[in-house]
Amino acid sequence: MYIKPSGNHWCGRIDSKTDPLSYRFHQQVKLLDLTSDMEDEGTGKSFGLIGFKCDEGVRRNQGRRGAAKAPEAVKQTIAKLPWHLPMNANLFDTGDIECIGENLEAAQAELGKAVSQLLCKGVTPFIIGGGHETFYGHYLGVREYLGPDASIGIINIDAHFDMRPYEQQTSSGTMFKQILDQDQNCGYLAAGIQKLGNTAALFETARKYNVSYILEEQLSSTDAFNVLEQLNNFAEKYDTLILTLCTDVINSSFAPGVSAPSPFGLEPKIVRELIRHIVSKNKTISFDVCEVNPDFDNDNKTIALAANFIVEGLMNFNK
Repeated sequence: MYIKPSGNHWCGRIDSKTDPLSYRFHQQVKLLDLTSDMEDEGTGKSFGLIGFKCDEGVRRNQGRRGAAKAPEAVKQTIAKLPWHLPMNANLFDTGDIECIGENLEAAQAELGKAVSQLLCKGVTPFIIGGGHETFYGHYLGVREYLGPDASIGIINIDAHFDMRPYEQQTSSGTMFKQILDQDQNCGYLAAGIQKLGNTAALFETARKYNVSYILEEQLSSTDAFNVLEQLNNFAEKYDTLILTLCTDVINSSFAPGVSAPSPFGLEPKIVRELIRHIVSKNKTISFDVCEVNPDFDNDNKTIALAANFIVEGLMNFNK
């Protein structure tokens, strides 16, 4: 299931081969094969991009397939963006995990191993989904790395709770219920929830599980202080924070290439501010971006948004 990284994604315009202030990401990224030993890269922060080429969870959830193609497309777009990280920062392309056939659970377990391996190497994981089932593998890796006793606060920027029943099978709509059912040291906050994106039963499930949530209309209002206060209060309760973004939270005019488009979604600048605020916290350990679907994108709008969100996360991580 593991695909080694390739330099084929990392090409683009070169303004200068010698002036670091002119560099773009494709001139700075390094390849890291997770099956080999990592060399000491100095004292700068280290980040690892890993793709999850999977939309089996989306298929099970009756969504639009195609998100498995996102890791390659997003990496190619990041490659062309200008480098604004410190020059001693390290960015690694660590390859991809691919779901073979319908073997979702095995792929999630493999992603978990990769995430844990990166964290053990001192590399901050940035995961590119894939459907939002990506997050379950992301969580598995963080939990394996931290051990059972650390408390984890999950922040999900999403239009949906993704807390459906999973007695028949898991999917891209079940992950957070799965986690809360099995892990008493986890808490969950969802930001961007839409009333028309969730049944009344899902709101009741969220209530029973003590899920904190912020509605889309709250984020779209001018009352930003209360929103940040709610995020900060949630963060204070936990040892570690994980951030996940489902791009279907964004208004479909800006992000048409998703598994479940949202006509009343958020504007990208609001999402950018949420990402900046959350990743800047010292407790934040990792970040994923999910549900970009190149098959339904228009002029690469959604792919470009995902690439920019990832770079915003890199630039603002633990500032």
